[in-house]
Amino acid sequence: MRIGELWWQFLLLAIGSYLIGNINFAIIISKFKKRDIRTLGSGNPGTLNMSRNFGLKIGVLTLLLDIVKGVVPTLVGYLLYNDNYFINTTLSIEQVAKVGCGFFAVLGHVFPVFMKFKGGKGIATTIGVFAVCNPIIAIISGALAIIFILFTEIGAMGSFIATTPGAIAMCYSVYVVYIDARTVMVNNMILASVTNLFAIAIIFLTWYAHRKNIKRMLTEAEHPTNWLQSIRESRIKKNAKLEKETNETKE
Repeated sequence: MRIGELWWQFLLLAIGSYLIGNINFAIIISKFKKRDIRTLGSGNPGTLNMSRNFGLKIGVLTLLLDIVKGVVPTLVGYLLYNDNYFINTTLSIEQVAKVGCGFFAVLGHVFPVFMKFKGGKGIATTIGVFAVCNPIIAIISGALAIIFILFTEIGAMGSFIATTPGAIAMCYSVYVVYIDARTVMVNNMILASVTNLFAIAIIFLTWYAHRKNIKRMLTEAEHPTNWLQSIRESRIKKNAKLEKETNETKE
């Protein structure tokens, strides 16, 4: 399939992915709680800040919804062009489409037009993107990130651990396809480079969105992410609520 035949399809996919990225579930959920997450804690409308201010369950819900926001556009790109190839190449169109859709979904999350380009940091959405590209790497890096945060309470660094390996794996897999096709090296090189630039750009966006966190980490002033404390506090609140309801029933 020629690139000229695809540009308008890619344009529509890019716009659709960007608009999906504009949906910020942290803000929506906090509004249901009659508060605005942007005025609480670090002010970031994302998973970690939601966990700190509304408890671990709400944080996990936000995480899952934002992951889905990355999965959907990436999966659409994959399903639309799976087993379709650019003419004179061995590189599947879905390689470019899925990571391209993922990039625009993350871009929409970090710089949403409907919120004056002030969004979240894109970690959960990025996890969703690379979960489609390489599920095994996503699971391993996600597990390592959770363990790291539990032991160190450094949420931002855990976020980098959860996302960066996925981009590296994506770039490597595309590189393997490229070097295995010596007869169409030039065409493959161009398309492989575009694909890998999208993957690198996703990580650049998330690191850029964490620039303040990086500065705080360097000065050891980063906000702690204590999930175990959040669990304990959640249990205390639950027990207090049950005790109150029991006393009201007795009265």
